[in-house]
Amino acid sequence: MDFSQTLRATRQRRHLSQLDLALRAGTTQRHLSFMESGRSRPGRSMVVRLGESMELPLRERNDLLLAAGYAPVYPQTPIDDPSMEHVRTALSHILTGHLPYPAVVVDARHEVVLANDALSLLTDGVADHLLRPPVNVLRLSLHPEGLAPRIVNLAQWAQHILDRIPRDELYAELTGYVPHVPPGPDHVGFAVPIQLRSPRGELRLTTTITTFATALDVTVAELKLEAFLPADAATAALLAG
Repeated sequence: MDFSQTLRATRQRRHLSQLDLALRAGTTQRHLSFMESGRSRPGRSMVVRLGESMELPLRERNDLLLAAGYAPVYPQTPIDDPSMEHVRTALSHILTGHLPYPAVVVDARHEVVLANDALSLLTDGVADHLLRPPVNVLRLSLHPEGLAPRIVNLAQWAQHILDRIPRDELYAELTGYVPHVPPGPDHVGFAVPIQLRSPRGELRLTTTITTFATALDVTVAELKLEAFLPADAATAALLAG
């Protein structure tokens, strides 16, 4: 798609009217209409403002710039680059501080970047091929040789995962691992604790997701820190032990 089509499709996907976006971007509805019809070519700063106003992920802002004929603004630096040492150090401190509870940092592909030592409690008994880098945490969760045989509420946990990801190749793979079970009357969407059999006993864990809200690098902006927390006192005692 060219810029005009990309802009219109993106605005509609964000459920914004032309007037809403124009007000946010500091322009007029008429000017925005001209951009969406291809009658007006925006400057680079306007494209940046449009991306910010629609609160697009940095990768999509770069794509919008490319569609308009401009170079990307936001860098995408490999996480193992020396310039990212401060990011890795900060994440390592957070992961260590979360002990004795498991925590993992994943990238946009759901592949493990960093993890703390407590993650081994969750991966006990998992097939070696699932633990060879790059480790995909969603595949690890639902694969028959992964955590799946130890997840007590597998159908609910699987639906929780599948609800969070796009309908892509990974989604198709994961749906093949678990039976489709329509959400029941007790289904509460994202608020699904995982019930996991472990060498220490059955664990009930909830999760929290942390991101870099003010990142200016695509790689950093796409990192997610998923931290597991005990959902009851018994689980807290087992993990503390």
